[in-house]
Amino acid sequence: MKYINTLHEGETVRDIYLCKTKRSAETRNGKPYDNLLLQDKTGTLDGKVWDPNSGGIADYDEMDFIEVFGEVISYNGALQLNIRQIRKAFEDEYNPADYMPTSEKSVNGMYDELLGYIKKVDNVYLRQALEYYFVQDEVFIKQFKGHSAAKTVHHGFAGGLLEHTLSIVKLCEYYVGAYPILNKDLLFTAAIFHDIGKTKELSAFPENDYTDDGQLLGHIIIGVEMIQDAIRTIDGFPQKIASELKHCILAHHGELEYGSPKKPALAEAVALNFADSTDAKMQTLTEIFKDKQGSEWLGYNRLFESNLRRTSL
Repeated sequence: MKYINTLHEGETVRDIYLCKTKRSAETRNGKPYDNLLLQDKTGTLDGKVWDPNSGGIADYDEMDFIEVFGEVISYNGALQLNIRQIRKAFEDEYNPADYMPTSEKSVNGMYDELLGYIKKVDNVYLRQALEYYFVQDEVFIKQFKGHSAAKTVHHGFAGGLLEHTLSIVKLCEYYVGAYPILNKDLLFTAAIFHDIGKTKELSAFPENDYTDDGQLLGHIIIGVEMIQDAIRTIDGFPQKIASELKHCILAHHGELEYGSPKKPALAEAVALNFADSTDAKMQTLTEIFKDKQGSEWLGYNRLFESNLRRTSL
């Protein structure tokens, strides 16, 4: 197949892609057309069906795998596919793995590393809470390994949640070595748990979209509820430690306007917030630079509130 990141202006395409979204619209003259967002594992591409009622456009819906025929053009500096024919693909014509963006790192290798950090948690109660999900719950383990860390922004790919979590723990490992005021067991546990709510906030690929609980509660509240589910199975779990752990999760976005129900009140919560912010921003830059190879000035970015530029070295 022709992957989206290999397409270029002027190319004629006949291939199968995932129809991520489908929206009906009208031109200024009142003529109906469809806006599509096509996806494969390398990225997404806007598609336009200017004559949706023509004989060449078969019935299809969002999240269908469709064969499209059309021409790649450039519009406002971005590639777009003008589609003349569509048909719904048969299951034996495509491999779903080709349509899911995935981590470039070994998922099993990363998970083994994460388990290694769980073994470094000496506090028996915190370690049991981690093992409740990351060792004993096979359904959760499968979800966690394949989940993204975001719909867009950063780590928005299968395995992204695991990759992000491992990066956070590694940053926290440095903090613990550099700043003796930090409690290793609490910080490691909070780092590993901090985004588990995203396994329920976002649906699995290929949808990777917000669930009802994701919209109504958000991953922070969901994560605290999940941690409490583990804690209630552990006899004698100290209430103070439970509250400190949950506080770290509640405060890991750092500011109320960024979605944290509480601002950090513990040193470990401050460290977790810094680690989370660092990894999210550096991964965002990584993805921006990867998507716009060859450019120096990359344009204004709302997250950084700056016009970004690639280093000359």
